[in-house]
Amino acid sequence: MKKAALQIEGMSCELCVMSIESALRELGSKGSADLASGTVTVEYDESQQSLEKIKEEIEEHGYKVLQS
Repeated sequence: MKKAALQIEGMSCELCVMSIESALRELGSKGSADLASGTVTVEYDESQQSLEKIKEEIEEHGYKVLQS
């Protein structure tokens, strides 16, 4: 399992946190969003998921990934 921390722009409430965490689960990844720091820590299986796909999924939900 790989682990990555992503800086996210646009998270403003707990609903945003739940939305991002739900999207990551749908991809088969584990994720934990932190509203206070504006970050998402994600764990994923490199053989089944790419970090780029995870970033795309987060952005499709209306958030911007600033860095990884």
